[in-house]
Amino acid sequence: MARSLESQVAQAVEAWLRWLPRWQPATHRGRSAPCRRCFGSPVLSAAGVGSDVPHGVQHGLSTRIKTIVDHAVSDYTARNLPMLQAELDQQSERNRARSYRPGEDLAPEYEGLPLDPDPLPGAPFLFTIEGMATEADAEVPSLPPLSAEAKAALRQEVGLADEYANLVGREICSLLLGHRLRIQAAIVEYVEPQVEAMLAELTESLDTPFGPDGFFADPGR
Repeated sequence: MARSLESQVAQAVEAWLRWLPRWQPATHRGRSAPCRRCFGSPVLSAAGVGSDVPHGVQHGLSTRIKTIVDHAVSDYTARNLPMLQAELDQQSERNRARSYRPGEDLAPEYEGLPLDPDPLPGAPFLFTIEGMATEADAEVPSLPPLSAEAKAALRQEVGLADEYANLVGREICSLLLGHRLRIQAAIVEYVEPQVEAMLAELTESLDTPFGPDGFFADPGR
């Protein structure tokens, strides 16, 4: 498993490094809620991506790493957890029956993000992408109910899958330590200049009580 994960992590980092030069700061309003995938992520911490790095940059890397964990857990589940696998197969079949699936087949930079922006106060949306997806989901029949014994067995298998996901995640974090310098160098080269340019532009656009020499300007002059 170690060699396979090492190769996958290296490929994910390379893909992120190829994408990073195309990153540009978002021009739309930010969201008030933090991203549950990136906020406090041990993966980003291991990669040396600090909380001050723009979220779009963080998300592009964390999503690529999450895909590795998901695939590893999927393989483990298929081999060892038959009840959970059967439940996932039924859910996948149900998802394929939906007529509208806007959250699928997105680029890593957008996967897992909210489908709609936050509405402006007092100006709600007439319709939302998430709302249409919910309506399409409601048209598909629900999965058959499980017995109490089946639920207990399923919870046990879910726990085993979670333990394996944590094991894979810890291994990936140790592998990311070997990529920290390249990741941080890329952020310095491609991200920080854009952030500094934005801050400089913001500073120039704000009214300031200071004169060109740094002292308070005299309004009577």
